[in-house]
Amino acid sequence: MSGFLDGIRCGDCECNVDWAERRNTIASIAAGVLFFTGWWIIIDAAVLFPLEEQFHHAYHTCGVIATVAFLMINAVSNGQVRGDSYSEGCMGQTGARIWLFLGFMLAFGSLIASMWILFGDFVVHKKDFVYPGIAIFFQNAFIFFGGLVFKFGRTEDLWQ
Repeated sequence: MSGFLDGIRCGDCECNVDWAERRNTIASIAAGVLFFTGWWIIIDAAVLFPLEEQFHHAYHTCGVIATVAFLMINAVSNGQVRGDSYSEGCMGQTGARIWLFLGFMLAFGSLIASMWILFGDFVVHKKDFVYPGIAIFFQNAFIFFGGLVFKFGRTEDLWQ
């Protein structure tokens, strides 16, 4: 029983796809799907609970901040942060690192704020419906993980 997987051969199919060459494409598509899913969930919650008493419209702020953080995190390349390809500009490598740090702070802050809204307004107060709070959390979680996939899932070696 210990060698039941020995007979299975991986990579012998007729479709020889070089996954390393398609890494940027796959990471971009995955990040886009995560980002889209996050916004789709919150749009669904806003349509199902249109009243202000059910779903406060100010709660959309977390998703907007997460989207801004997504853009900030991915606006600087890894080469700029390391100092390989960026030596000029406002503050050079230090400016790129500060920009990335602020982007991550906004991303984590919006994720924590969405948890605060979920538990503080929907779980603790024991409302009849919890879906808007769950939608806010999942929106921010999907945008956050989409930003991470888009930042760290791609490689810059193919850009040169």
